[in-house]
Amino acid sequence: MSASRVWIGGAFRPAEITVQDGVIAGIDDVRRGRAVQVPDDAVLLPGLVDSHVHVNEPGRTEWEGFRSATLAAAAGGVTTIVDMPLNCVPPTTTADALAIKKDAAAKSAHVDIGFWGGAVPDNLGELAPLHEAGVFGFKCFLSPSGVDEFPHLDRTQLLAAMEEIAALGSRIIVHAEDPALLGADGALGRGYEAFLASRPPASEASAIDAVIDAARRTGARAHILHLSDAHSLPAIRAAKAEGVALTVETCPHYLTIVAEEIPDGASEFKCCPPIRDASNRDLLWAGIVDGTIDAIVSDHSPSTVELKRSGGGDFGLAWGGIAGLQVGLSAVWTEARSRGIPLETLLPLFTTGPAAVAGLAGAGSIEPGAPAHLTVFGVDDPYTIEAARLLHKNPITAYDHRVLSGRIRRTWLHGRATYDLTEGGDGDAPRLRGNPRGRLLSTRAAD
Repeated sequence: MSASRVWIGGAFRPAEITVQDGVIAGIDDVRRGRAVQVPDDAVLLPGLVDSHVHVNEPGRTEWEGFRSATLAAAAGGVTTIVDMPLNCVPPTTTADALAIKKDAAAKSAHVDIGFWGGAVPDNLGELAPLHEAGVFGFKCFLSPSGVDEFPHLDRTQLLAAMEEIAALGSRIIVHAEDPALLGADGALGRGYEAFLASRPPASEASAIDAVIDAARRTGARAHILHLSDAHSLPAIRAAKAEGVALTVETCPHYLTIVAEEIPDGASEFKCCPPIRDASNRDLLWAGIVDGTIDAIVSDHSPSTVELKRSGGGDFGLAWGGIAGLQVGLSAVWTEARSRGIPLETLLPLFTTGPAAVAGLAGAGSIEPGAPAHLTVFGVDDPYTIEAARLLHKNPITAYDHRVLSGRIRRTWLHGRATYDLTEGGDGDAPRLRGNPRGRLLSTRAAD
C-alpha cells in the first residue's frame, strides 16, 4: 500500500509499504502505484496502541467483552490494546486468572492484546508467577477501586510492591489518588460541582508524590495513570529530570471536555479522577506540547447504561468510567487543530508512547520487521458521534453528539483489512474476514 503521507520515523513522507506474511517487509520512498492507494486527503499511520483498556471479560461481559472492545478498537485505528486487571471477575491477580482471560481473548479478539497484572494486598510477595506468565506489569490503586475484589494498597504496601516489581524487572502502573483527601462515598446530587469537589487536585498531587518517592527509593519503573490534575506536571517533570524511572499518561476526555460544560445529571461524564476545569485542560495541553506527558490512552471503562444512570443522575451513585476506545484520536485531533497543534505532535502519544509505557516491542511504528498494523486517517473527515452507532457494547458515552474532525477509514491487522468505513452501508460496519485474528501478546518470548 502507498500514500503521499506515511508516518515513518516521526515524520510524514511519501512511501510504498510492502507486506509479507503479516509483517512489514520493506519501505520504498517512491510511490510506484503497485499497491493499495491511500487518497491524498488521508494519511497512513501505524496501528495505534492503547495501553489502558478495561475489557471486563470474564465476569462482567455485559459491560463489554473482547469481541465488542476489539471491534471498537479497530474502528478507532487501534490495533494493540493492553487489558486492565479489573473490572473482570476474577481479577487478573493470579496466573490462573490470567489463563482464564487469555482463553476468552483467544477466541474473539480482532486486535492484538496484552495484559496487565494486578498488585493487591493479598498477592504481594507472590507477583512472580504473573510476571512469568507474561503480564506487561502490575496495576495498583492507592484509593478504593470501586470493586471489592480489587482492593487498594496503602503507602507501606505500595513500597513493598515496588521493591518486588523492581526485583522482577517489571513496572508498576498506579491509579494515583490519596483516599485521605477524598470525600465520603454516597449520594452527592445531580450537580457536577459537588462530585468535582469530592475528588480535589490535592488528592492526585499527594498520591503522585508518594509514587515518585517510592520509585526513587526502589528504582522501580513507575507509570502514573490517567493524569487529570495538570498542577502535578511540575513534580513529574522534576522527577524525570532527576532520573526517576517515571512515565505519565492522560486521556482524551481530560483534553477535550471541561467541567464547566457538564450538565446536571449527565453521569456519563463521571470518571475518577474527574474531568476538571478549562484552565486545567490548557495546562494539560502544555504538558502534551512540551513532552512531559508520554501517552494519550482511552482508559476505556464501560458499563451498562443502567449502572451509568444509577441514582437518576446522582454523580455520587453512578458508576464512574468513560467509554471512548473508538473515538480517541478523532476527539483529540479536533481539539488539537483548534489550538494550532499539528497532528505530528499527537501521533507519538497514540503510538510509540503507549507502546513504550507497556514495553511492547515493535508496536506503533512502520518499519521493516514490525507487524503490518496500519490505519488510514481522514484528517478532515466530519464525524458526529452517535453512541448507539459505536461498536462498544453499551450505547452510552461522554462523547455522544460531539462533532469531530478526522475519522479512521480503514484498519489492517497483520496486513489484512479488519475494518473498512466504506463497507456495510451504514458507515460503521466492521469488515471481517474469517475468524478473529488478534494475537495474544506476552513478555515471554516463548508464548
